[in-house]
Amino acid sequence: MIPAAFDYAAPSTVDEAVRELVDAGEDAKVLGGGQSLLPVLRMRLATPTKLIDLGRIPELRGIREDGGALVIGAMTTHYDLQRDPLIDAHATLLGKATATVADPQVRHRGTFGGSLAHADPAGDLLAPVLAMDAELVVSGMDGRRTIPAAEFFVDLFTTALRPGEILVEVRVPKHTGWHAHYEKFNRVAQAWSMVAVAAAVHTEGGTITEARVGLTNMASVPVRARAVESALVGQPATAESVRAAAEHAAEGTDPAADSNADVEYRQHLAKVLTGRALTAALGS
Repeated sequence: MIPAAFDYAAPSTVDEAVRELVDAGEDAKVLGGGQSLLPVLRMRLATPTKLIDLGRIPELRGIREDGGALVIGAMTTHYDLQRDPLIDAHATLLGKATATVADPQVRHRGTFGGSLAHADPAGDLLAPVLAMDAELVVSGMDGRRTIPAAEFFVDLFTTALRPGEILVEVRVPKHTGWHAHYEKFNRVAQAWSMVAVAAAVHTEGGTITEARVGLTNMASVPVRARAVESALVGQPATAESVRAAAEHAAEGTDPAADSNADVEYRQHLAKVLTGRALTAALGS
């Protein structure tokens, strides 16, 4: 199908983009990499009056250090994030999750911020961002504000972004020296996750001192497997500890039933994949 007619703007600064969005009103859409929005436009599931393209704003791209955090521009592509040495050194979990996103073509065009703002519960980058206690910086007419990841994802395809606000960057605390893995289950290659697990652990002397576990597609928003994290801390980094902790993975979740899996199957997958993710992380 052919999209409905719309006006188009390509601002060169964040302030310009915010003004364009506010002036266009509630029927405007923001274009990042377009990997989620363009199919929706073609099927006319969305008919915006105006499209604000963020692709010409240089400050929205790139990765830099800022003290104990990495700052990732919202328009940084999955491909650039996956290849960046700062990610490899300080945010291994994020890099491993990014490598599983769709296919190379999508990773070259899709953007980090676009995936987060889209807030698809099956998206592969939401749970890692949540697990790493990231903060999302948004800009609006009243300036910038910072939203913890735990508060950013509100519901199915819904975020804490207010009308007229744009996601500009994500601040990810450094997890230098942590072991991490992202374990994903889908029926065919490049498909959305039926369930996935983002796991990161820190060990000292063979003992797990800290643990972060995020779950993909186990609720309308990404969720932390807090019971798993609690069960791991203070335990030896062994297969037995992992198996015992993974049994708690489904606690506090609310997965949906659909044509791919019912609730019980997704809860089973969460336990199995948590065990696999932790085992792979500790093995690394």
